[in-house]
Formats: sequence, C-alpha cells, structure tokens
Amino acid sequence: MFYQVELLREVPVLAENLDRDRLVSTRSVVTRLLEDLLREKADKDLGYFLAVTGLKRIGKGEVVDNSGDVFFPVVFNCRMFLPCKGEILEGVVHHIYRLGVFLRCGPVKYVFLSARKMPNFRYVAGENPVYLNDDLAKIDNDVVIRFKVLGVRWIEIRDDIRKEFVMLASLEGDSLGPLTLPGPDGLDL
Repeated sequence: MFYQVELLREVPVLAENLDRDRLVSTRSVVTRLLEDLLREKADKDLGYFLAVTGLKRIGKGEVVDNSGDVFFPVVFNCRMFLPCKGEILEGVVHHIYRLGVFLRCGPVKYVFLSARKMPNFRYVAGENPVYLNDDLAKIDNDVVIRFKVLGVRWIEIRDDIRKEFVMLASLEGDSLGPLTLPGPDGLDL
C-alpha cells in the first residue's frame, strides 16, 4: 500500500555547517535528512521511505550534547510503501528454483512464490529453468508477475544492520500470474 505521512525528525547538523550567526541552510538540513532516510531505508510500522514530498517546517536548532552537533526538528511529508497481506502487487522474477521463485517488488528484494502456490504451473529443469502451464504461459527470469501477498514479515539482522520486509506470494486467484505485453500488431507476446 502506498500512502503519504507527515513525520517529525530530529536532524543533526555539524556545527561547522552553521554560519557566523549560528544559522544553517535549509539545504544542509534537507541533505542530512535524506542521508538518514536512505541509510534507514524502512521502518517496521511505517514501511519503506520512498520520497520526501514536502518540507513543512524546520524548527530552531538546539545543541544536545558535547559533540557539537545541532539538532533541528524537521516536519516533512514522505511517500511510503507498506506491503500488506491480501494486497495484489506486481513483481519481477530474479531467481527460479525447483521449490519456487524469488521476485522483487519495488523496494522489497525478497518475495518468495512457492511452487505449491502456482496452480497449473510445472517446473521445467535445464540450463535456464522455467515454470510453464498448459496454456504455455511462462515464468522466467525478468518476467513480471501479478501476485497476491500471503504474508509479510519484518526482519532485522544485526550483524549486517539489515532491516527490511520479506513477503510470501501466491498465484491462487483471478487475474494473477505472468503478465503479457501486447505486440506491435495488438496480439499478446
């Protein structure tokens, strides 16, 4: 689910970025805010930070500790993506295995679609394995698949400081599966 939220963050700015009047440029604050959001990437409750869509207010800076950093309260709007169970999404196949396939869906790198959740598709082994169904629809690398979200889990791996969502997917339902693109003559490819 895509949505917009208003957030408040304390943004630290190095004292050396202040001018003689102890003022800081909006650019310094926004740059630091974007760097922090890029590093954080996602929040367990809010989802993935996709874009800052508006800067509402930068408050008065306050020195909080001996580091010399000045903290500015910043209120901004941010576009978010939070995957939800039951949602219909699209993803791109990037690994095919006998037990299923892995998809990428926007910022979500790990979406697993089990072979058991692909009705009428069968695994075809080979140098470049694929899944085929009786209508010759093919699930191959780089194919876009419309799927239903069966489950979503937030994972945190402390060694890698990796924090992200993973999903389980299914093709059980109407209008789910590999998407076909119309050819130049209007026929499906």
